[in-house]
Amino acid sequence: MKNIEKIIKNTNEQNQDKVDWSKAWSKKYPVLETYQNKINVKDYEKKLNELTTSLMNDYGYSYQDAMLILKDILYKEYIKNK
Repeated sequence: MKNIEKIIKNTNEQNQDKVDWSKAWSKKYPVLETYQNKINVKDYEKKLNELTTSLMNDYGYSYQDAMLILKDILYKEYIKNK
């Protein structure tokens, strides 16, 4: 775990933006390669945008912070219901 924490700490935005995270994670979770052709992604993008905008307007968060909060909430729900 210490190695992962060190990598995260030493990774900058430019390096992060170069990684295709869906492709990287799809090696472990193949659904990440195929879902785009099976679901209406636009509908989910719209709902996520509404949630992001709500956090920004209601609490004054930046776009990045609002997205990180939603990602964290989603992860916690996943763990709780796993």
